[in-house]
Amino acid sequence: MSLEVGNLAPQFESKDQNGNVIMLSDFKGKKVVLYFYPKDNTPGCTAQACNLRDNYEALQKAGYVVLGISSDSQKSHQKFIEKQELPFSLIADEDKTVHEAFGTWVEKSMYGRKYMGTARTTFIIDEEGKIEEIIEKVKTKEHTNQILK
Repeated sequence: MSLEVGNLAPQFESKDQNGNVIMLSDFKGKKVVLYFYPKDNTPGCTAQACNLRDNYEALQKAGYVVLGISSDSQKSHQKFIEKQELPFSLIADEDKTVHEAFGTWVEKSMYGRKYMGTARTTFIIDEEGKIEEIIEKVKTKEHTNQILK
């Protein structure tokens, strides 16, 4: 099932970097930037996280809550947050259930080798839990501009 603008975002329950349970329903009444990224501490993912960090105030002023999500562990997320001084939570989706629900766990190909991985995708979810926008061609160094445009 592929999600489209106007669909209700799939509800999920997963843990953040500190082991706190995060549910999408916790954010009802708020706009959510839910961004899926492949891996902590890699160049593209770091550029994306730092762009959101550097523009976090503008995102908050626009009413957004920012949540990052990858299949990395809580411990990996903790180190990434500390190293990059990220002001938002990162969700550890090690079993990939949230990825599966959002259709971001996909077959990829590099140098002719096929493997499963995260499709870098951002979902903008409105106050009612509906998908307002899906950004599939994420520009890691200009991601905030894509969100706030």
